[in-house]
Amino acid sequence: MKRYLMLIAYVLLFAASLYYFTEQSAGPVVEDRSRLLPVKMKAIKAGDSFSAIQQIVWDADAAGDAISIAGMQHSQGGHTEYPDGILLDMKPYNQILDFDEEQKTITVQSGATWADIQERIHPYGLALKVSQSQNIFTVGGSISVNAHGLDIRNHGLIDTIESMRLLDANGDILEISEDQNAEMFKAAVGGYGLMGVILDVTLKLTDDALYQIESEQLSYKEYSEYFKEKIKDENVKMHLARISISPESFLEEMYVMNYSEAAEQDLLREPEKLKEETLIAVPKFFLGLARLNDEGKEAFWKTQKTYAKSVNGKKISRNNVMRSDSEFMEYSHPKNTEVLQEYFVPVDNFEAYIDDLRKTLAKEESFNLLNITIRYVEENEKAVLSYAKQDMFSLVLLINQGTDSESIEDTGRVIRNMIDVTLDHEGSYYLPYYGYPTKEQMAEAYPRTKEFFELKRKYDPEERFMNLFYEEYKQ
Repeated sequence: MKRYLMLIAYVLLFAASLYYFTEQSAGPVVEDRSRLLPVKMKAIKAGDSFSAIQQIVWDADAAGDAISIAGMQHSQGGHTEYPDGILLDMKPYNQILDFDEEQKTITVQSGATWADIQERIHPYGLALKVSQSQNIFTVGGSISVNAHGLDIRNHGLIDTIESMRLLDANGDILEISEDQNAEMFKAAVGGYGLMGVILDVTLKLTDDALYQIESEQLSYKEYSEYFKEKIKDENVKMHLARISISPESFLEEMYVMNYSEAAEQDLLREPEKLKEETLIAVPKFFLGLARLNDEGKEAFWKTQKTYAKSVNGKKISRNNVMRSDSEFMEYSHPKNTEVLQEYFVPVDNFEAYIDDLRKTLAKEESFNLLNITIRYVEENEKAVLSYAKQDMFSLVLLINQGTDSESIEDTGRVIRNMIDVTLDHEGSYYLPYYGYPTKEQMAEAYPRTKEFFELKRKYDPEERFMNLFYEEYKQ
């Protein structure tokens, strides 16, 4: 009997050890920014030269491994993950290769951040044409989502790219641009890493400038006409708006912030120092209140309006406008996370759209919406997966939700309802976020969806470059 018990104990101990070893050797668990899609991958690999990255692709091809490409991993829908695949970390591939002050161009490796570029070009009185409103992202990541920003005179990011080098599924390096390998170029920009590895990018730059901030408060009913009459004025170079999420003025009150060229441009002869984040505690505190209850949302909205008033008339350089604070949004919670949504609606449809969106959200007491920022996106259909089919307002929604399955299901239901409202008003939605939308919604928002997936299979028939977004939506 004693021997029998000892044998059982040994078997259990051996099984536990084997399980632990298997778990530890199975590869790292990778999460993107949403923390909703933890994925066990085979390995994380990185290279600081194109030959090293090329070798990673060749090795993956020989082993039959899928590759997911990652920068800062702020995309939230599994765009940088694939089960048992290789995560190709591009952050170490981050050098500035060439800078031509006279031609106003810069060539960078795709792991470089927009902050890296700003620090290089700022002393020469130059600035980015287009970037996201924060400069923490990698260039390759921003190109992979075809990002846009605050600038309303330059178009999408695709228009600022002079040329790129791309490593394809065979490990070959292609020169791509609007004129060279154009089909691949228009699929890779906004292609979510599915066409190949963006290596090096030559970007067009513009002059830095001094802007004067003008802020105003208005009703959502006035916004479309206000924009068409005042913001189309060529002197306004950048623009954003916010609309209330406070229950007392829900989706009714707005404020706008316009950045117009200041008369005193000579003040930029000695470039303004690039700003660093300093006032983090105050906005972080009020955003934290907004997560808690309706009173917190009202306090947060009042704080936002007060801030907008306080900067009215102040001057700021273009480079510093493009260094928006983001650290106050950092959020860590054991049971909750924060996700983004972004919807695009035609300028002339804005008022009716907001009315319908308000009706939809009024039924959702548990839906924890924290903020809506509004920007302008000019029509641009160069990329295959283009979101701006006409001149549109972009509404960026910040949402607090639980990480449990019930919360994910409930948030998904609300988001699909909001997307239906957006589509009803001839709008579309942005693809870098969690896969709540249906395939049918994607096909309606992106009429060239089928073409994109056909190009994916044309250029990568073995599906070497993979991610959960493609797995979910491929046709």
